[in-house]
Amino acid sequence: MIYAGIDAGSRAIKVVLIDADGSRMIAKAQADQGIEQSKLACELFEKTLAENGLQRSDVGRVVATGYGRNAIDVADTTITEITCHAVGVRHLVPDVRTIIDIGGQDSKLVRLDGNGKVRDFAMNDRCAAGTGRFLEVVAARLGIPVGDLGATASRSKSPAAISSMCVVFAETEIIGLLSCGRAGEDIVAGVQNAIASRIVAMAGRSVETPILFTGGVARISGMDAALRTALGQPVAVSPEPQMTGALGAALLARRHCENPS
Repeated sequence: MIYAGIDAGSRAIKVVLIDADGSRMIAKAQADQGIEQSKLACELFEKTLAENGLQRSDVGRVVATGYGRNAIDVADTTITEITCHAVGVRHLVPDVRTIIDIGGQDSKLVRLDGNGKVRDFAMNDRCAAGTGRFLEVVAARLGIPVGDLGATASRSKSPAAISSMCVVFAETEIIGLLSCGRAGEDIVAGVQNAIASRIVAMAGRSVETPILFTGGVARISGMDAALRTALGQPVAVSPEPQMTGALGAALLARRHCENPS
């Protein structure tokens, strides 16, 4: 018997399959998000099973999480992304105390107690500043792939100061910087610093270590360093940063089957 987690994020759908005792990730997969979330999730789920020689009957339970979790028909139940990320990250790094998750449309800071339970959290889901969307806007304006932002920022000697905390106004500010001849690498580095500053403001107070960085933005080089500088604390990128929500969902699916009450 295996267990599955599906994370229907704002930009991508992720699937994770774990073995019967939860010690091994059998498979992982992701696909771009779209309008027909349930269909896309089902297709990705079925494809992942088939590629690993598995059938739906081999799966004991499916848990969905993330932005679009309630639209995933193939799931047996849904659980919030806060809980799933906490479980997934703690499975990978047992002593984690703070999780910073930056996705395409929101960012979260989750504090855990010594037992790995969620103590409290803060979330930014009302504004694109402090999220991957901010980086997408910058990449589009500079005409470079999002995946190249980290390498671009690494060439900066003098990051630009991005004062606007709204993406709409920040884009106007970036246009002004470009018209003044400011280098693209300085602008990207400045945006990374601005996102990190937004996370610090969201935290509201000092955070406990170890701090793990998850989400799609964690895959952009330089963002971890920007967070370390802004927080004044060590920040490590979580193993499987885009998969922690789906992994946590799969682990919770297994827990439910072991303890149905």
